[in-house]
Amino acid sequence: MKTLKIDHIGIAVKSAEERLKLYRDLLGLDVYYTEELPERGLRVHFVKIGESRFELLEEISENSEIHSFLEKRGEGFHHIALKVENIEEYIKKAKELGIKPLSDQPQKGAHGTKVVFLHPKTTGGLLIELVEGGEE
Repeated sequence: MKTLKIDHIGIAVKSAEERLKLYRDLLGLDVYYTEELPERGLRVHFVKIGESRFELLEEISENSEIHSFLEKRGEGFHHIALKVENIEEYIKKAKELGIKPLSDQPQKGAHGTKVVFLHPKTTGGLLIELVEGGEE
């Protein structure tokens, strides 16, 4: 098992087009990738800043993973994602340590990745996404 780097910072938004006025139009950042994940009710927009990335998470259906988050908390910081090798081993180890993955198996993420989230009640209040694979 190896944790490689911070992959991205996830930001929940009601309207990506509205928020891109900040990231793209004002700050001049590159929105280099957009993908719909209908099974998760999401459209994601990746914004590059140097070697780092923001992921704007926009719901495309009311059964979206972020629907209740937006309803309860509104727009803003959603999660931090860490790039890892062998995500299945991380899931197993997390369970052994009493850290609760939100699923027993990785889900399909953007860029052809495998992802799993760790429950914030078991991580000190921070929603952490583990990401394996995909393109840079």
